[in-house]
Amino acid sequence: MTGADGGPAASGPHAAAGGDAEMRSLVDQGTSGAGHLIRRLFQLRTRIWQDMMPCDLTGPQFTVLGTLYRHGSMDQGTLGQHAGLDKSTAAPIVERLRGRGLLVIRRDSADARRKLVDLTPEGRQMVIKAAPFAAQVDERLLATLTADEREGFFRIAHRVLNVEVEGPQ
Repeated sequence: MTGADGGPAASGPHAAAGGDAEMRSLVDQGTSGAGHLIRRLFQLRTRIWQDMMPCDLTGPQFTVLGTLYRHGSMDQGTLGQHAGLDKSTAAPIVERLRGRGLLVIRRDSADARRKLVDLTPEGRQMVIKAAPFAAQVDERLLATLTADEREGFFRIAHRVLNVEVEGPQ
């Protein structure tokens, strides 16, 4: 049997075992490269978040609340930009938090076409309650790194994301 390229067709679970070194390298990169490590870091952070956060908030929900706490009311598009969330992610988070009474959406008095998102007093209290735990999550996640390594980690991550480095967000 021949493959699409005219060569022998691979078959079975170990077809590449003695095969092309370049292909093995590509497979290795795809299964243990940057994407794999980023996914594992995300899983670790999520596990730490769930273990440490006593408030009923996800990381992205805290990011939305914290962004509004830091910057004040803003339209949903600007909120998504500040929080690093795309529209399809930000909209359901905003709606969920609004449903819990942590956010309010109102018309902009200066431009009635524009809707502004803001914290309710309960939302403000939730940020104040959750913030120390959110900081502890990062501390635990990065506990094995020195201060210089942490700075380098954030600098490199920001460069990969192509954003200006302002320090940890």
